[in-house]
This record gives sequence, structure tokens and C-alpha cells, in this order.
Amino acid sequence: MNQKNKAVMGVLMIVILFFAIIMMFAFYTFNIFKNSDMADIEIGDGQIAVIEVEGVIMESKKTVERLQMAEEDKDVKAIILRVDSPGGAVAPTQEIYDEIVRIDQKKPIYASFGSVAASGGYYIGAAARKIYSNPGSLTGSIGVIMQFYDLSKLYEMAKVTQLNLKSGKYKDIGQPNRSMTEEEKVLLESVISGVHQQFIDDIMKRRKDKIKGEIKELAQGQIFSGKRAYELGLVDELGSLWSAGRKIHDELHLKGKFGLKFIKKKKRPSIMDLVDGVEGVMQKLTPTVLQEGGPRLMFTQ
Repeated sequence: MNQKNKAVMGVLMIVILFFAIIMMFAFYTFNIFKNSDMADIEIGDGQIAVIEVEGVIMESKKTVERLQMAEEDKDVKAIILRVDSPGGAVAPTQEIYDEIVRIDQKKPIYASFGSVAASGGYYIGAAARKIYSNPGSLTGSIGVIMQFYDLSKLYEMAKVTQLNLKSGKYKDIGQPNRSMTEEEKVLLESVISGVHQQFIDDIMKRRKDKIKGEIKELAQGQIFSGKRAYELGLVDELGSLWSAGRKIHDELHLKGKFGLKFIKKKKRPSIMDLVDGVEGVMQKLTPTVLQEGGPRLMFTQ
């Protein structure tokens, strides 16, 4: 590239960076005015708190923080965990489960299932003292999955050779450039079976006297409608979030008008959000090398 082209590219990058900064600054300023009073927000004035768990569960921090906010709120007499999730990673799901069990000893926690509360979504719901589900909610899927890709044939076709240097016999299990050996499959299946048993054990700790039939037969990864889950004892009652809230209000003999308090936690925008945003824009404008992360044990639909 000659000097002239280099100069043109340099000017172009400066212009792109300038516009990126302007765009991010505008977004940052808008959010300051929009969210200036929303560090910790509570929507509604009821005595029953609602904490929403939506999407794939890949971390536990936000949900645990909201649970603790509801736990510490003296005006809150009960908590509903509103689950709309197909599942997620094992460890954060178990962390949420443990926190629900702990708080429920001091303040009652119930679960309400939305469109889907499957696998890890069902796992955290099972921690509650009672589960409400819509008849058409998708739930169950009690199982564990670990996924890998064998791209060795594609590598051969593309004449690409990936070299794995390792210090342990099993360190490169699941690498896409080779097929897995039978010994490796047995090893991973034993890990999955162990975690699956943890899932079953935690369900039985909370629902042993409620489930109808053999849990092993219900824990093969199959999906149930809310109505069928109710018939099998996987959920306790059929009903919406609001009908569940009204029943809880009556059962606990709460005084005053019924209402739900949706608890969310939002942080104030900071200058670092602006910096991170600009960095993200610049990364999209420059070539990047994508690295595949390691395998995850997942509770997913």
C-alpha cells in the first residue's frame, strides 16, 4: 500500500471513530436522562414480589440479586419466580436453586411458568414451595446435554490440518478436528449421568410426595404441557401469574389490596459504558479471529 492509500485509510478510520463516538455519546446521554432514577426499581405496590427469569440461563448474579432484594424488602411478604426459560448452564441454575431454597425458609417463594419453563427453567421452579403453570406452558425436559461438532470430514475436504498440543490424555476431548473415541464418550457420558442424577435428586428433595409415578420415567428429557405436568405432579396448580398471585394473597391472609411488585435491578449508565460501546463498534469494523469456547454442560430444552 502506497503512502497516499495509507493516508486515505487513516483518515477513513478517524472519521469512522468520530461518528462511532458521536453515536455512543448520544445513546449514553439519552440513557442518563431516561434512567437517572432507576438504580434499583420496583414496579407496583403489592406485597407479593415478582422476579422474572427470561431466556437461557447463563449466569446467576442478576436473579440472585433480585431474590435478595425481595428478601430484604420488609413490605414483601411472598415472592413469585416468573420463569420463561428453556434452561441453561448447569452451575448458575444450581446456584439459583440453592438461593431459592434458602430464602424460602424465611419468606415463601412460589413459581409461575410462562410460555416455557423447561430443563433448567423447571429445575429452578422445582425449588419453590409451589408451582403454578398455564395449561399450555411447555415444561419438563428433565435432562442434561453436552454438544460437540465433529468437523474432521470437512477439514479433510478443505485440506485444513489442526494440530492439538496437549499435556493430558483427555485435554482435547471434543475438538472439532477429530472424532471422539469410545473411551472418551464413556467418560463424558458418566459426567452427564452424574449431573442428571443431581437434577433428579434436587427435584425429589422438594417434590418427593407430589410426583405421581416413577421419576426416572419422567426425567428422560421429554416435554410436557402444563396440563399434563399437573396430572403427573410436576406442577401444583394451573393458572396464570395473576391468578397465582391472588391465591397466594388469600392463602397467606395478606392485608390490603392485592398487587404485584415487579422487582428489577438496573445500574446507572457510566462513562465506561460509553468506552465499552465504542470498543464494540470498532471491533465490528475490524477483522477478528473467532475462537470456539469449550463444551458446556447444559440444562436445555
